[in-house]
Amino acid sequence: MASAAHSIKIMDITSPLNESGIYQRILVVDDDLAITQLVARKFESSGFEVFTAHSGEEALAVLELHGLPHLAIVDINMPGMNGFDLCRRLQSFSDLPIIFLTAVDQEDIVIQGIEHFAEDYVIKPFSPRELVARVRRVLRRMGDYNYTLALVTQVDERLSIDFVHKSAFINSVEVALTPTETKILYILMRNSGHTVTNDFLLRRLWPLEEVYEDTLRVHIHRLRHKIEETPSRPCYINTVRGVGYSFLTK
Repeated sequence: MASAAHSIKIMDITSPLNESGIYQRILVVDDDLAITQLVARKFESSGFEVFTAHSGEEALAVLELHGLPHLAIVDINMPGMNGFDLCRRLQSFSDLPIIFLTAVDQEDIVIQGIEHFAEDYVIKPFSPRELVARVRRVLRRMGDYNYTLALVTQVDERLSIDFVHKSAFINSVEVALTPTETKILYILMRNSGHTVTNDFLLRRLWPLEEVYEDTLRVHIHRLRHKIEETPSRPCYINTVRGVGYSFLTK
């Protein structure tokens, strides 16, 4: 596999701070104001940056203003867009790790939440200290996650990505991305410099469908034609033959 210098900022995921002094970012979504305040206080005192929202619609508006967090804590029963609906929207363009924090304890709902959307499921009433521990465990498990997401993530002087709006900027010229292309970039960039296997990509991109590597190759081919200067000699999305792909910077 070719090596390259990485311009994406690196963070130590054992600490809430990256090397630039920026906190890991948590989004808390719950229609109960007391819950959001309690969770926000606990995570802020533990060194995290916290954004809160009281509905799925408000959560999407927060992302429009601030970009993606590193993890979202989401209630299920909310007026308007419920937690599952919000997670479907998030999963359409990202692989954002999610923990459900909810009073819903029906077995079928818990199973659906874990199998389809979330990395963990916490039932209210809950221990704030335990919730922080669970979040840290998920962040450690989710790959390097070695850059802090801004509204627009700068890869290098030529390329930047706006995940929320599903756009790439090539020399400041906006190029529209499909949700699948955006999610591919999200996963590869989260593991920048490391090989992501075909099997992992297929499971994260299409968790409820039986999709084969040929389909993945088609999406990678189209994505390269959008972001690479010379698609036949890619600088960003590197093929590791027989294994998968890695994201490299110039």
